[in-house]
Amino acid sequence: MADTETSGQRTSCAGRNRFSEWSMLFLSELAASSNVRAAARKAGIHPATAYDARRANPEFNRQWQAALCEGYDHLEMELLHRLRTGEVKPTKEQKRGTRQFDNATAFRLLAAHRESAAQHRAILENEDVDAILASIDAKLDAMRERTQQNASSGDADDQE
Repeated sequence: MADTETSGQRTSCAGRNRFSEWSMLFLSELAASSNVRAAARKAGIHPATAYDARRANPEFNRQWQAALCEGYDHLEMELLHRLRTGEVKPTKEQKRGTRQFDNATAFRLLAAHRESAAQHRAILENEDVDAILASIDAKLDAMRERTQQNASSGDADDQE
């Protein structure tokens, strides 16, 4: 059910805005904007309806968090682009603006990303370690099997 706001109160509206219909629009806009109000507006619901659904539905809550993460990834990419290319700002002395860079913000974002990248590398290296250990275990198993086969064939030679 969707909600509309009438004189400060929420009221239910029957029709096209059932959860299965509005939730996909809501999550899509939330991922694009990281803005709950904008997402609710796009889905045709009151923001409180979305918050109520998030509290009542663990799967919707998980999807909400994933959409927010995606939205923040988009925001970070936009900020990175702006920091890399600078912003053209007008100056009083010149007719054309000059490109300026916000180095302080760039360094803070880089520091935050460095930690994230290090964590990701550690996960990848851990996966590599697991693969190496599995390979070593497989080789040891093959060596044990050959040793057992040689021992049993040696026992057969001794009996002859």
